[in-house]
Amino acid sequence: MWIKKSEIEELSRQVRRVINGEEVDLRINDEGVLRILRNDIHILAKQKQEQVTALERDKEVLRNTLADISHQLNTPLTSMMLMTELLEDAPAEQQAEFIANIKSGLARTEWLVSALLKIAKLDSAVVEFNSSATTVQQLVHLATQPLLIQLELREQTIECVGDATIECDKRWTAEALSNIIKNASEHSPVGSVITVECGENPICRWISVVDSGVGISVAKMTKIFRRFEGGSESGYGIGLPLARAIIRGQNGDVEVSSNPDGIGTTFTVKFFR
Repeated sequence: MWIKKSEIEELSRQVRRVINGEEVDLRINDEGVLRILRNDIHILAKQKQEQVTALERDKEVLRNTLADISHQLNTPLTSMMLMTELLEDAPAEQQAEFIANIKSGLARTEWLVSALLKIAKLDSAVVEFNSSATTVQQLVHLATQPLLIQLELREQTIECVGDATIECDKRWTAEALSNIIKNASEHSPVGSVITVECGENPICRWISVVDSGVGISVAKMTKIFRRFEGGSESGYGIGLPLARAIIRGQNGDVEVSSNPDGIGTTFTVKFFR
């Protein structure tokens, strides 16, 4: 069967419009010899457009993320630079205060950079999780080691209710649990108890961290795991998103809910079977 030159020329013009980014519907319903080719080109063009749209969306997310990172790093660095300039001419008592503030700012900046690097690794899917059997008690012990000073200053204690064995990457899971417990500590009153519970059901094995703070509103629940959005005055809004990314990388998830009595919040880490 012969193909008309005009049909080839028309198809060529439409393909060039697609290449230039125009929305063109190449599909036809007749039984002509070019029908299959036109429809296949249409599918290819749609896939190309979807890839371009996804790429633009990723670029926008990257731009916003870089802006957030720049802001989060610039604030403490600017403050520390100012205190450094004033340090030499300041009285002795004020010098000690400046030095303490600079040390605190450096520690917070170091934590932020470390957390961002970990999130970058998780986003790039280059992290290899090495699962092994470990108990919840062991995970809690590892998770609380970096928080001992904070817990002591706030006169808070960790109470583990029961124990269970979980298949997970011990180091990474302890990192996630540490961020969740740190958040619980920051939102609980001085002298309070943070409770860690665990268990299993036909769907998953779980670990819950229960604080005794003022609870969390539904509005905040929707953004608490968004980077740089769910932070408190003392945080960056990166610890909980990092925790969820770690758990999701191990076929799990992290959920949050307000306690029924209106006091406190529960974060539940789930490892699905």
